[in-house]
Amino acid sequence: MKYRAEIDGLRALAVLPVILFHAGFESFSGGFVGVDVFFVISGYLITTIIISEMAEEKFSIINFYERRARRILPVLFFMMAVCLPFAWLWMSPAYLRDFGQSLVAVSIFSSNILFWLESGYFDTAAELKPLLHTWSLSVEEQYYIFFPIFLMLAWKLGVKWILIFLLIIFFVSLSIAVWGTQYSTDNKIISGAFFLLPARVWELLIGIFAAFYLKYNTYLKSHSLNQALSILGLVMIIYSIIAFDETTPFPSLYSLIPTTGTVLLILCSVPKTYVHKFLSLKYIVVIGLISYSAYLWHQPILAFARHRLLGDVSDVILIALCLTSLAMAWFSWRFVESPFRNKTMFNRKSIFAMSAVGSIIFFALGFFLHVNTITPSKVIFSHKEISIPYKYHGIIDKGRECSPPLLLLDEKPCEIFGGGRLGEVIIVGDSHARVLSESFYSSVDSFHKLVDLTASACPFLLDLNIYIDRTLICSSDYQLARKKILIERRNSTVVYQARLPLYFYGNGFDNGKPGGNEIRARIRFTGKKTFFDIEEERQHFIESLINSLEFIANNNKNLILILPSFSNGWDPVDRLFAMESQGRSLQEARNYLAIQKNVVNQRVDRLRGELLSMSKRFDNVIIVDPNRYFCSEEFCSPLSSNDELFFTDADHFSLKTNNLIFNEVLNSMEALNR
Repeated sequence: MKYRAEIDGLRALAVLPVILFHAGFESFSGGFVGVDVFFVISGYLITTIIISEMAEEKFSIINFYERRARRILPVLFFMMAVCLPFAWLWMSPAYLRDFGQSLVAVSIFSSNILFWLESGYFDTAAELKPLLHTWSLSVEEQYYIFFPIFLMLAWKLGVKWILIFLLIIFFVSLSIAVWGTQYSTDNKIISGAFFLLPARVWELLIGIFAAFYLKYNTYLKSHSLNQALSILGLVMIIYSIIAFDETTPFPSLYSLIPTTGTVLLILCSVPKTYVHKFLSLKYIVVIGLISYSAYLWHQPILAFARHRLLGDVSDVILIALCLTSLAMAWFSWRFVESPFRNKTMFNRKSIFAMSAVGSIIFFALGFFLHVNTITPSKVIFSHKEISIPYKYHGIIDKGRECSPPLLLLDEKPCEIFGGGRLGEVIIVGDSHARVLSESFYSSVDSFHKLVDLTASACPFLLDLNIYIDRTLICSSDYQLARKKILIERRNSTVVYQARLPLYFYGNGFDNGKPGGNEIRARIRFTGKKTFFDIEEERQHFIESLINSLEFIANNNKNLILILPSFSNGWDPVDRLFAMESQGRSLQEARNYLAIQKNVVNQRVDRLRGELLSMSKRFDNVIIVDPNRYFCSEEFCSPLSSNDELFFTDADHFSLKTNNLIFNEVLNSMEALNR
């Protein structure tokens, strides 16, 4: 295959925006399209090699896999090996365990499947995953497995039938992508469309079609047309990099802009065109030559820096990290990539042997880290121990007599008879109320009966459907079932708690500190109408919330309302482990975890004001304010004055905190029953 310097220039155009996007520079909000550019280039180059060899009856599947192993695995294994000590030293146990899992997935070419199952590409926590970017390598590796075999089996049918089959696959794959990202209401399907081969193969096929075209046709003879189309292609890619962002459905019909732009550059950036001259510039070509290594290095360098600096990474440092990625890319290209691609230095047998041994070693190391990394029960600063409260998720229902379902109208709620004198208590709300109910379950004998109407991500809001992105997570039908139960139990005391600021703002809170683990997905609502203005939607949320609480106050004996309160927006446990591993003092940890109270108030004051105003209209509404546990006059902190944690994660209260709230509720109920 004849070398084309402009293709290396195109690689540079692909990798630089990806690096700058992952660094967080807003001007490159669509830099993730660089991966799509890579897919088209890969489809073109690999297919050109295969069909040229098949036409000459020289193709060997063993030779093909040898070339891919030489190209991909040595520098990939080198990068993973360098990551290991930094992961061991700088990552908290939870992140180290996940890192081990990703090592396993990369070793068996399935990291795209792992990251699909774990989270979305645009989640904030993704910034802290050193191997997240390997998902695209897995997509390409899966393509390398299937595509050559397909061509070998279909070659005798002729080019015409091959192209027909590929065209069918193209439209099916594009349809899957469009349906998954633009029409599906299931976040797993949306995420799967981003990470998985079936929704991505059409991008590779664009490059494949270009390879077939140039194999059997010449470039366009019109210089003016090549000039215009190559400029158009460059503009399409640059437009995508600047105009797209994480809210752009991807891959989708939007993806046709950068991928079509890429194929126009492949087909039309011929010698003497302006774009060819630009892409063939020496320093651009050099970046293209090291682009694979640059792609491999940038994400772990950025992720480990965020771990080490606790997310507080300035633009100057980010630029330095990007330059470091390029420096490491040159080093690994010069001393790892190039030697292993030299057949005189490493023969086929040694390449396959090293590939197998490397995969086994990293699989074993990853498995060991994932299985054996356990979150300690304490963080120790010098001689001071801070106990880590257990997390509720996955164990909250153990030992319970029932687990609250997402009710239908004819279903019975989860209820336990305690036989106590304080009457019937109904706990209503989302996962915050869900974990609060743990304290009620442990003291159920105080109440005549305990009824659990909690469900994760599902506060009691009449007539509203709640979505994360396009996935319905809490239906108005479930709210009607709750409403029916509340009407039937008029003599009960209702305890209401929910993470209301999350629903009101539609996203999480990170106090302006990057690298948290909050939700970026847009939480939205639909009721009798769809809202296009965010402020209108927020106002409707408040109206629905107040109407729902007034309904409880009017229909039930008492309403005990837990006010929305402070939360870090990032996991204080992870931060404590990170600071301890860096040799920071406990006082430094206290200072870092504390947030100015006025910043917290900006997040919660509007909702708290509405709730307090509503409570004044009723004699049977009692307010419980958790902020008094966390906040002084100036600061709020997840650490108590005697260094106990109030939280188990970014926002859920620890059992200690919920017991404090429970005691306030219990005292209020006892006062009401005197």
